[in-house]
Amino acid sequence: MAAGSSAGSAARTENVRARHIGCISPGMSNSLTRADFCRLSLSGLIGLSACGKHAATPGQKATPSSKEASAQPPQPPLGAVQTSPSAAPAEAPASVPKRKLGSTGEFVSMLGLGGAHIGKSKLSDSEAIRLMHEAIDGGITFFDNCWDYNEGASEERMGKALKDGHRQRVFLMTKLDGRTAQAASAQLEQSLRRLQTDVIDLVQIHEVIRMSDPARAFAPDGVIVALQAAKKAGKLRYIGFTGHKDPAIHLAMLDAAQQAGFAFDTVQMPLNVLDAHYKSFEKSVLPVLQARAIGVLGMKSMGSGDILESGVVQAEECLRYALSLPTSVVITGIDSREVLAQALRVARTFKPLSPDERASLLARTLPVAKDGKHELFKTAQKYDGTAKNPKWLEKAEL
Repeated sequence: MAAGSSAGSAARTENVRARHIGCISPGMSNSLTRADFCRLSLSGLIGLSACGKHAATPGQKATPSSKEASAQPPQPPLGAVQTSPSAAPAEAPASVPKRKLGSTGEFVSMLGLGGAHIGKSKLSDSEAIRLMHEAIDGGITFFDNCWDYNEGASEERMGKALKDGHRQRVFLMTKLDGRTAQAASAQLEQSLRRLQTDVIDLVQIHEVIRMSDPARAFAPDGVIVALQAAKKAGKLRYIGFTGHKDPAIHLAMLDAAQQAGFAFDTVQMPLNVLDAHYKSFEKSVLPVLQARAIGVLGMKSMGSGDILESGVVQAEECLRYALSLPTSVVITGIDSREVLAQALRVARTFKPLSPDERASLLARTLPVAKDGKHELFKTAQKYDGTAKNPKWLEKAEL
């Protein structure tokens, strides 16, 4: 949340907007009373709502028939409650629960909106902005991004979406690739301009995926120096790091910080139903973060769809598993209204897995998890942006 906006932080618990439906239409028969017409209108709306619900699967859109599409009225914002003057006020849907962000004193939505998906070319700027606004209205107020996502388009779109008071309603995070102080400082300035903000709540060192990264980060001219200076200048509030390759590298980064007398505010890493079986961040890194009161940012709960392709687990199970771990926030990709609705549903109805449910889910996923073939972020370079573009480590050039 932007600096100086503490007075607005109490407004983070958003009220759901109500859309009012008019009760008088031109040409209405005089024999039909206003109250009768309102009751009939409400009944019709309820019927349409019940018929129009479709199950959502990440990456896929529900496809109504042409007759259904022509019969349905324009869709209101997700989570909005339709009412009529003759109906009793409807209860607002439950908000997305908030969790403590390590020892920062901040509380953030348990689900976060991922910046990579929101910048993809399949979405227009207006569609992406609408999704972000609906996520905020629905209670997802942790926003993830990165300097390099979609060649800067993700940050640019998010900056547009956060205008007109929306910036004050979110906890904003982005990530930098630069390993030198000079490169990181230049990338940070570009991110600030794209995001159209003076301060970013959390800035993280992106893709700590090499054993050489910790030493480079904490070198006299390394990225940590730049981030500390930017924090002192009021350009960012908290500092963290991310990575997806190997828990041993995360532990090395944490050890380097401890030796330097530095404490990270957050750490981001893969946490999912397959991770528990192979090079497990959950088993190796999570206990260390808990012991040091560092905020835990879970990612790749579905492995960008790779985990779903195993065929043994569903999207909502993946989210529920990750949320059942001691995470501050689980960041998930959202590229459609259907996927957003699914994420909101999981968060609003969330109940932690029982020990039996967890054991059953891990037993089911064990056979497909042993060699990491569905966690390609660990076993291949498919998601290693800085390996494909090593200049990002040294320069602020995409």
